[in-house]
Amino acid sequence: MRYAAGIDQGSTYTKVVLLDQDLRLRGKALQRTGFRLAEAAESAFAEALQAAGLRRDQIGYVVSTGYGRHQVPFRDTQVTDLTAHARGASFFFPGTRTVLDVGGQTMKVSRLDETGKVLSFRLNDKCAAGTGTFLEKTARYMGYPVEEIGALADTSKEGATISGVCAVFAESEVINQLSNGCAPADIMYGAIRSLVERTMQLLKRVRGEPEYTLVGGITRFESFSRVVRETLGPQVQVPPVDLVQYNGAFGAARLGLRRLEKLSLATS
Repeated sequence: MRYAAGIDQGSTYTKVVLLDQDLRLRGKALQRTGFRLAEAAESAFAEALQAAGLRRDQIGYVVSTGYGRHQVPFRDTQVTDLTAHARGASFFFPGTRTVLDVGGQTMKVSRLDETGKVLSFRLNDKCAAGTGTFLEKTARYMGYPVEEIGALADTSKEGATISGVCAVFAESEVINQLSNGCAPADIMYGAIRSLVERTMQLLKRVRGEPEYTLVGGITRFESFSRVVRETLGPQVQVPPVDLVQYNGAFGAARLGLRRLEKLSLATS
C-alpha cells in the first residue's frame, strides 16, 4: 500500500492529510503554525501519523503547500496553494470550475478547467480587508473570541453597514457602530457581508462560473457560506465541516499520490 502526505502550512494553522493509494483518508492533524514553521510542520505530521497508525517510513511522498511550504524540511516537493486548492476542490467536487479560497491572511479566486488545472486567478489587493483577519479583528474589538464569530452572526436581525476598507481601521468603525446603538451581532454579520462583497469582486475579475467550491478557514463559519450562497445561488459547494480547513492538504496529498504513481511506472 502506498501513502502520501499533504502539508498545508498557512499563516495561522498547519494542516496535514495522509491518503492511501485508493484516495482514502488515513490520518489528519491541525495545529497552530506560530513562528517556528519547521517545528509546526514536524509536530502536525507526527500527530497525523499517530492518528493513522503509520510509521514515517511508510509515507512514500510528501508535498507541501501554503504560506510556509518552503519551510517544511522533510518535503519531497512543494506546490503553490492555488494548485493544491484546485486539486483539493476537485477531490471533493469533481465538477468544480471556480474555487473561492478565503483564509486568515489572503483571499484568492481561481477558475479551473475540466481537469482541475488553474486557468486564471485573482488575489486580494486591499490589505487584510478581504481576509479572515478582518473578521477576527472585528470580533476581538467587541470582546468576542474568534470561535464565536459564526454563532454571533447567526443571531443578527439586520446586518450593519461595514465598509471593510482596511482591517487597521476596523476598531474605529466598530466603535462608531456601537456608539450608534448597533448590536454586536449586526456588526459581525455586516463584516461578513463586506467580506463576501470583496470575494464577489474577485469572482467577476476572474470570470468565475459554476460549480463554485468555497474553501479556506473562514468557511468553518456557516454564516459566511450562507451569505455566499445567497449571492451566487445553490451551486456553491463546501467540503464537509470536519474537513473544510484541510482542502489544500488534500490537494497536496493527491498530487503526492500522482507523483508516486509516476515514479512506480518509471521504475517498473
